[in-house]
Amino acid sequence: MKNRIASLLILSALTLTVSCKNDKAAEAETTEAGAVKEASGEAASYTVDNGSSKIDWTGSKPTGKHTGTINLTDGTVSIKGNVLDSGKFTIDMNTITVTDLKAGDGKEDLEGHLKGTGGTEADYDHFFNVKKYPQSTFEITKAVTENGKTAVEGNLTMKGITKNVKFPATVTVNADNTVTLVSDPFTINRTLWNVNYGSKSVFDNLGDKFINDDIELKVSITAKK
Repeated sequence: MKNRIASLLILSALTLTVSCKNDKAAEAETTEAGAVKEASGEAASYTVDNGSSKIDWTGSKPTGKHTGTINLTDGTVSIKGNVLDSGKFTIDMNTITVTDLKAGDGKEDLEGHLKGTGGTEADYDHFFNVKKYPQSTFEITKAVTENGKTAVEGNLTMKGITKNVKFPATVTVNADNTVTLVSDPFTINRTLWNVNYGSKSVFDNLGDKFINDDIELKVSITAKK
């Protein structure tokens, strides 16, 4: 009986470990910037609906994590033959919002720290420095659709630095003349865009007071004809 119980405990632990590994968002392939793909002549253009388009983010550290959203200000999606052809999007960094904290419970302080709008001038560049870099952009360089999933590659520009990232997404062309693009959750290494605050790969002697380099993102876009 004891051996059976021990075996069950080991099996449960292994199952939990595998499950946790499978739940972890995949890291986006990141390379140098590529040539932006222009819309094909036969492609139909859709305009991004700002009210229903956003980027969900998760930042983590040894003691926990924070979640939030960022809004898009404008953008276009081009569709050719019911598959993604090209696209360009503008991200409003002033809309960085923290969703896991309540107002008056640290929410405003963390949002100000992430934006670089609180504290002294030395604090402005800790994360995204929206005073100097109010917008980020994403421009598609390549999109390949196979078996209902689209591998999206594009130039992500933040803080004046451009890198090409690749992530999987589901693109759906709807009968009501709308298009939705919803990515799988993926991670990027923030330090590649000079977002270095609390990074143990950049600073020494942080102990357990570091913030993970990887930021998890999920892109959800709705565009209308």
